[in-house]
Amino acid sequence: MNNSDHNDHISAALLQRSDELNEIPNLSPDENGFIHSKALVLKDFIIFPKMISPIFVTEMNDIQVIMEVLEAKSTLIGVVKRNEDDSFFEIGIEFAIGKLIDLGEGNYSALIQGRRRVAIKETIETDSGYEVKALPALEIQDYDKTTKALCKITLDLFTQCVQLDRSLPEDIGVYVMSISEIDWQADVIASAISLPLEKRINILQMVNIQQRLEFINSSLAQELDVLRIEDDLQSKVQREVDKNQREFYLREQIKAIQLELGERDIWEQEIIEYQQKIGKMVLPDEVRKTANKELSRLKEGPSFSPEMGIIRSYLDWIMELPWTEQTEDNLDINHAISILEENHFGLKKAKDRVLEYLAVENLGKGETKQPILCFVGPPGTGKTSLGKSIAQSLGRKFVRLSLGGIRDEAEIRGHRRTYIGALPGRVIQTMRRAGTINPVFMLDEVDKIGNDFRGDPAAALLEVLDREQNYAFSDHYLEMSYDLSKIMFITTANSTDSIPSALLDRMEIIEFPGYIEEEKMEIAKQFLIPRQLEENGLKNISIELPDKTISKIIRDFTYEAGVRNLEREIGKIFRKIARQYTEIHSVPTLVTVNMVDEFLGPPKYFFFEAGEEDEAGTAMAIAWTENGGEIMPVEVLITDGKGNLQITGQVGNVMQESAQAALSYLKSKSTSFKLKKLDFEKIDIHIHIPEGAIPKDGPSAGVTITTALISALTKRKVYKDIGMTGEITLRGKVLPVGGIREKITAARRAGIKRIIIPRKNEKDLVEIPKSALEGLEILKVDHLDEVLEISLYPSTN
Repeated sequence: MNNSDHNDHISAALLQRSDELNEIPNLSPDENGFIHSKALVLKDFIIFPKMISPIFVTEMNDIQVIMEVLEAKSTLIGVVKRNEDDSFFEIGIEFAIGKLIDLGEGNYSALIQGRRRVAIKETIETDSGYEVKALPALEIQDYDKTTKALCKITLDLFTQCVQLDRSLPEDIGVYVMSISEIDWQADVIASAISLPLEKRINILQMVNIQQRLEFINSSLAQELDVLRIEDDLQSKVQREVDKNQREFYLREQIKAIQLELGERDIWEQEIIEYQQKIGKMVLPDEVRKTANKELSRLKEGPSFSPEMGIIRSYLDWIMELPWTEQTEDNLDINHAISILEENHFGLKKAKDRVLEYLAVENLGKGETKQPILCFVGPPGTGKTSLGKSIAQSLGRKFVRLSLGGIRDEAEIRGHRRTYIGALPGRVIQTMRRAGTINPVFMLDEVDKIGNDFRGDPAAALLEVLDREQNYAFSDHYLEMSYDLSKIMFITTANSTDSIPSALLDRMEIIEFPGYIEEEKMEIAKQFLIPRQLEENGLKNISIELPDKTISKIIRDFTYEAGVRNLEREIGKIFRKIARQYTEIHSVPTLVTVNMVDEFLGPPKYFFFEAGEEDEAGTAMAIAWTENGGEIMPVEVLITDGKGNLQITGQVGNVMQESAQAALSYLKSKSTSFKLKKLDFEKIDIHIHIPEGAIPKDGPSAGVTITTALISALTKRKVYKDIGMTGEITLRGKVLPVGGIREKITAARRAGIKRIIIPRKNEKDLVEIPKSALEGLEILKVDHLDEVLEISLYPSTN
């Protein structure tokens, strides 16, 4: 049984027969006070006592029950089912029902009148429907002060709702105020406002009038908030409509006045300016054709139309983009060399590759298709600044686009003009900023592109960075080809791990290794200190930082592969000196080592140093991190146990596997190491790598772990002045590893005199400055036997 809210003419007819409902008596109780009746399940609506409402009936069982009740001139009891378990709510409603009206096709409509709430005591399901046994629900009629106060608040809230809700008749408020019974007032208000079915069911269950009023108050407050928001929105819309109408009227008046005065229309003048600009520009045929087509549409359309604004924006983009303008390249190699050397220290590989690029461009007269360069290295190693120097040496414009965090493919290709506020992609926006079609275009942080439901920006970059297709790059906003082939693209990344393989394949990787301490010192003296003196107003004051002072800042206050933090710390010192100068007009001309702690506070970083004495079970590994090289002691402890191997220090899977390989090698060579009698099932081996809060991983500690393990089991001490690196196999072979340059520098800084490296890493020594190798003995090995012979005390057995 449902509400009938779409047959207004039938509802009107039913209302004329509402007097018939008053003649139907309520159900009479039996000797025990119970009333028995047929029941109908109320599904989509709830009726309250003394309320009249039309209904719509479609189910044959319901129609049969209603006909029986009409024949008996009796009332019915409406019950409500719970959704979760199909049981019935405790409170139902007794109501009278009027004559059924046949609507055709098995559908009927009728008028019902709520009588009273009843407490359902028993429900019986029969073939023809439900029968219930119930008691009239006793509603409290003795109203206290709280109830009257709640009633007053309810009436006040309802009056405000009537004023705001245009769907409520204005006289409903007067009608509610004329009702003297509070429970009737509450039910009328609950019927009048648009409450969800669940709330109407709750109100029907509330026999206590105070509880019912509190619930209706809460619902009215919520409804009032919604109505106020709707009223504000409608007021804003109306004001906007009035404003637009006023603007239209005023514009028409202006046009009429201009015509009377013989002045040219502003709109026509704007179109003429577009025509003149397009006529003067050197444009490709396709672009000129598109621009003239859009200009024709602009002429024909009404000036006040929103579409005209979209066309104007599109024409502005066409005229502001560089289509043929380009700068002439300076391909003088010597000039490029002087620029690169003047602006950058070190970076030999990167500089050489850039000079090769320029040489090929010189020989090919700009017609060669060279690969896209990708600068890969830790932060602060000079990737972006080298791109600027390349542009300076070529005489080209330099533009930069940061790709970090981009997740929307439209950021690269733009949005179609059908969207409100559409713009070209960032590539085209950057080209407008460049002003030429052959700038040096740096795509920064290409490894930090994301993707989600809006598309994959990295996939959109494939066309941008492909020399075979970027001569006709398609932007969704422009909807015509744009030539990107004359651009020198340079991308930067901190790592290639997260770059999609298809995108990586289009680029040539140039690695930027971290700076060693000697290089940082030279960079500080040649670039950082002069720049910070100027930025902190000390350019004309003589202040020196000796090598020992710079070295202390590098070692104790920075931990990085680049030099950004080094420059920040130098800047901090100069800012404190600047303040001192403004206060007492006196500054130190030489910043000594002792002054560093005074200016910068206690050291931020502490590095391991070579041990004070030779020990058994401890070996010194040399590690590489993104922030440079480090030394990393490996400690081994043997205890009684059950053959367990434990490795701690927040190590990764690869390093754990290295420990397993070391133990397997040791077991296989137990006879050689005179450990044949040792029962590995009765000991526990604990390998620990200090600084446990720092994650560590990689295979290059394999040699060190094996050496420390053998030392602990054989009681042969490890020389304190030896550091080592290398991956180990189960056969004891020492394999090459990476980061040799940084590792040797870290070992030298820590006071290590002898360094063991894989023989196949000998080629990497070429990249290390000779000054960094002074005082070091580099020992090259192929097998672990060589490592043990060098690093362990001779056997005493």
